[in-house]
Amino acid sequence: MARDAPTNPRALVRRLRAQPDQVRISRAEVKAYAVAHGAADPNAVALAISEAVTNAVVHAYVDAPEPGEIEVIAQRTADDCLEILVCDEGRGMLPRHDSPGVGLGLPLVATLAESFEVQVRAGGGTQVRMEFAAA
Repeated sequence: MARDAPTNPRALVRRLRAQPDQVRISRAEVKAYAVAHGAADPNAVALAISEAVTNAVVHAYVDAPEPGEIEVIAQRTADDCLEILVCDEGRGMLPRHDSPGVGLGLPLVATLAESFEVQVRAGGGTQVRMEFAAA
């Protein structure tokens, strides 16, 4: 799903259905990866991944008849960072007047991460990229 999937054999790569029960699972797996790879603040990583995956679950496939897929990639980079991507092939960043949230998820992620960006994917969907300090 991710256009530039990592080639690092130690990267964590998970594909999951855009369903609420997958948020907890992805949070636990990414937090364990963050701990194992020296993240300075694994709890911040866990909270950020929860928010990004929840955002994809709630918004990406809102008009689809079935939940689509979300891909979560975590990898330790050469410059001592933990990079995490949350990708979907949903509707993209479109306004939603019936949004069930208050819109604080991505701003919270931005405060937790060292680096944060949201990109529209060329083939449709959204990619959220986060970097966290690692020792």
